Amino acid sequence: MLTKRFEGSFLGDAARLAPNAVLECKICWHVYDPAVGCDYWQVPAGTPFAALPEEWRCPKCDGARDQFMVIDADGEAPLRAPATAAPATDPRLTALAAAMPARLEAAFREIHVGQMRGVPLLNETLEVKAIGFRPHEGRVLGMLVTPWFMNLVLVPGPDEDWSALVPGAKEIIAFPSGAYEFVGANRPETGPYKACSLFSPMFDFTSMLQATETARAALAALFDSAIREEGDRSDEIRRARQEAVDAEAARAAGVDVGDEEASPAEAAKAPAAPTRRALIFGAGLASAPAGEGTGA
Repeated sequence: MLTKRFEGSFLGDAARLAPNAVLECKICWHVYDPAVGCDYWQVPAGTPFAALPEEWRCPKCDGARDQFMVIDADGEAPLRAPATAAPATDPRLTALAAAMPARLEAAFREIHVGQMRGVPLLNETLEVKAIGFRPHEGRVLGMLVTPWFMNLVLVPGPDEDWSALVPGAKEIIAFPSGAYEFVGANRPETGPYKACSLFSPMFDFTSMLQATETARAALAALFDSAIREEGDRSDEIRRARQEAVDAEAARAAGVDVGDEEASPAEAAKAPAAPTRRALIFGAGLASAPAGEGTGA
């Protein structure tokens, strides 16, 4: 439950918050309205601020909950849905979500300094930052931003054993907005995880603020079923794309791929495979990257 100390509202006593109290983050001015809930943290409408899960933080700036101030509290105003507490989260999962950002940041800062300095793919205006890590269906999900990629990262839960995960192994994982391709990775500093590349390289971004805001927007969009394309052809598109890549690799190696290659006219009629970020943001919000990679 919410800590007893609470800055600036009701003498710091969270127990005195009305169930329908609307609060605002004093850092970024993001508003939490119990009648609306929080899509970013998958908190249902009707959840009072005092009943938010322990790991909840500001979805816009990642600020602590005790930085929220009451801006509206009418004891007579009804909520739009029954006031029910969010489901309890395994404390081991909460601890893992809290610890994972530091592990990932330490590992990739070392890679940045030791292996990536001077590599043309780097956008040196950016830094390594793990963003928005939280429990998700028994696992931990978040975003990792580096000067050379932006990846969704999925970490196994405390009761899962991913020690046999093969680095580079691909897996399609479904979210409300669609199905996305994740690639296995396993580092001594972090343990095994799966990553989905959204941007690589990172030259679309002119500042770290722009990159982090995009990362948060992507995490929120991941759970937005409204952007799922009708019929959800992502698997079909990825298969066709992979077949084309494999055929090109075979030709480069001098292997005869037969007469099954599409003619230039047929290829021109085929729809272009969208990038993973286009599948999340929608085609109108994502320009094609110079190249995509897991960067895991």
